[in-house]
Amino acid sequence: MGLAVSDIRDTVNYKEVMKQAPRYGLGPNGGIVTSLNLFATRFDQVMKFIEKRQNASKYVIIDTPGQIEVFTWSASGTIITEALASSFPSVVVYVMDTSRSTNPITFMSNMLYACSILYKTKLPFIVAMNKTDIIDHSFAVEWMQDFETFQDALNQETSYVSNLTRSMSLVLDEFYSSLKVVGVSAVLGTGLDDFFVQLSKAADEYEREYRPEYERLRKTLVRSDDASAMGPSELILTRGTLDEEEERESDTDDIDHEVTEESHEEPAFKNFMQEARMKYQRSSNPN
Repeated sequence: MGLAVSDIRDTVNYKEVMKQAPRYGLGPNGGIVTSLNLFATRFDQVMKFIEKRQNASKYVIIDTPGQIEVFTWSASGTIITEALASSFPSVVVYVMDTSRSTNPITFMSNMLYACSILYKTKLPFIVAMNKTDIIDHSFAVEWMQDFETFQDALNQETSYVSNLTRSMSLVLDEFYSSLKVVGVSAVLGTGLDDFFVQLSKAADEYEREYRPEYERLRKTLVRSDDASAMGPSELILTRGTLDEEEERESDTDDIDHEVTEESHEEPAFKNFMQEARMKYQRSSNPN
């Protein structure tokens, strides 16, 4: 298994982005989102890099920003996720801090976060409960499997949030039933054997349930004779695209989506993105 590291910070520096665009008032998260948007415009290079390494490396690990608004619910995050999933067996691993989830309300927040990621990415999903060297994850598994035990833990909480958490635990019951969970310790390396077993099952799930959908999209979107010879970096697909008939039947067909989207993006910001992209291209190709 080969080892290669590619760091987004070698390509774009979010602090520099913040300095170069003071009039936009970008904070840390805004700088990171903008940096990720710039990086997404060059993600075809990452795809080509993975293509070249796929015979030498069994796994490709991509560590994404933890802030949900930065990656999971951003346009660039969706582009990156779909680009990978349309070409390679892809599995989402949600790494959870077990030691900080002993409070039932915090635990429920983590599960809601995991649930939102699962339904946004629509990919095989594993929850890796990390730091089992500090506390065993069995209490969390029991909370997921036994509703009454979780309710008993909630009864010790007196905040108004506990009532909401109690209601949400019923909603997430179906989510728990099909969730792959494994306890690991990054420090001691324990639980990794179980993790790779779950990873293998998730990869099989991708091949069985997800790849056929992408192959269907590939045939639909690419109809040229040499389509089979094209590499993954040239076939970035996005699921869930409505055809023209479905768009006409949409409940929101009275909304001009193009005008609505453009109204939320200032022309000055578009210019900034274009200038930054051109600057990056010049620095990458000095000749």
